Amino acid sequence: MEAGSKQEETVIACRGVTKRFGGQVAVDDIDFDLRASEVHALVGENGAGKSTLVKMLDGYHRPDEGALLVGDEEVHFASVRDAERAGVAMIPQELDLFGELTVAENLVVGRDRPRRPWGGIDWNAIRAAARERFEALGVDVDVDAPVKQLSAANQQLVAIARALAGDARAVIMDEPTSSLSGDEVERLFGIIRELTEGGVGVVYISHRLEEVFEIADRITVMRDGAHIETKPASELDAKELVRLMVGRSLEEGIDRDAAEAGEVVLDVRGLGRDGEFSDIDLTLRAGEIVGLGGLIGAGRTEVAETIFGARHADHGELHMNGDPMTARSPEAAMREGIFYVPEDRQAEGLILELEVEDNVTLSILERLSGRGLVNREKSRSLVRDLRERLSIKGAEDGPVSRLSGGNQQKVVLAKALAREPAVLLLDEPTRGVDVGAKAEIYGLIDELARQGKAILVISSELEELLSLSDRVVVMREGRLTGEYSRAEATQENIMQAATGVGDGG
Repeated sequence: MEAGSKQEETVIACRGVTKRFGGQVAVDDIDFDLRASEVHALVGENGAGKSTLVKMLDGYHRPDEGALLVGDEEVHFASVRDAERAGVAMIPQELDLFGELTVAENLVVGRDRPRRPWGGIDWNAIRAAARERFEALGVDVDVDAPVKQLSAANQQLVAIARALAGDARAVIMDEPTSSLSGDEVERLFGIIRELTEGGVGVVYISHRLEEVFEIADRITVMRDGAHIETKPASELDAKELVRLMVGRSLEEGIDRDAAEAGEVVLDVRGLGRDGEFSDIDLTLRAGEIVGLGGLIGAGRTEVAETIFGARHADHGELHMNGDPMTARSPEAAMREGIFYVPEDRQAEGLILELEVEDNVTLSILERLSGRGLVNREKSRSLVRDLRERLSIKGAEDGPVSRLSGGNQQKVVLAKALAREPAVLLLDEPTRGVDVGAKAEIYGLIDELARQGKAILVISSELEELLSLSDRVVVMREGRLTGEYSRAEATQENIMQAATGVGDGG
């Protein structure tokens, strides 16, 4: 995009805003503005203050100091609904949709609904308006389908349609592509371009820097709650942007040699779930990192959850250290030495209201207890060591919901390490994590492999699979379609196996 072609009208801005939580300053004296018809990217490491800043723009938080402006007028949002009425809408990373409700119903939750002459809700008008909204976005979505039945990409479209249903002039998108495939990302970018051509301003938060450079007109960098730089995207490159974000030069990824794989720890044979996946043969060896690639919807998560016992297997056998696993449940898997780190850390990996210590020790309470009481000294010592080992930052005595996404992910990993598993199943372990935290997590995974852990990494990022994995296996439509050594694994091979393009499939 060309910044020079954009209008200069300011849609929303903040001037000198500061936000504190207890004695901790989350955002310190920040100036930020969004112009009509532009994409303004907001980047920084987890914990930099990005989420707190946009939650003030969105009415979720109120500034302790400074001012918010819509156009030239100072505003005081008392709620998210106030912000929506002023034309500001936010699409959070963890979508706030209601899975049991239909697409059309989700668009009118908490909003005025058209009525029939006798006072009843006019559902025909609501469905018709929903269809018009999706037609305007150029996509086909069944407005009568429950949201939980939609793909991650279509759920994202529902969130966008909901934001625009209030005639938003400013749309905030927080990690909008974290669950999308490459084609779905391009479709989203097309919608963003249509929005900006129509005069809407978009605040775009992402840790995927290649996306930032593709879609953004301007980029603002935050670090430790402070404003570091705002520049046109054309005046920055990836290395300079990373340096501004972390305060030092940093190479993303990890340069690791192929591991000397040990004995087979986990052996999966003919694993299947009717209607989801079939005939999965997979071995994990001590000291080896195996990458599991494939497009979203290929069945990767379903396989991992079935190995962990969170889903029932209709077919197949699992052996741990040569012995058959007969009991199938997460509790049985953990007893055998298997631990699964889920993709959705907030919904499945953490209890957000609990503190770090309680989350980390949740799966090992029996080891820390005697006569029915938890040994708090032993618990605190264990968690203190894990916090230091994983560089978990944030208050110890507050709920994990207050931590940044990267630190929340580290808490989930700490919970896994507390079990001292022999097998780790890591589902999108760096999803929504900044470059600094990502490098730390890569280093941790490498360290664990060198200690002899058998590790399965599910990732939608090809570079991540290629840099981490000793072996890469690929799924397509519920079946294994390729397996490559570290030397054989290339982007071309993996994508061919994932899509079927080029192999006659």
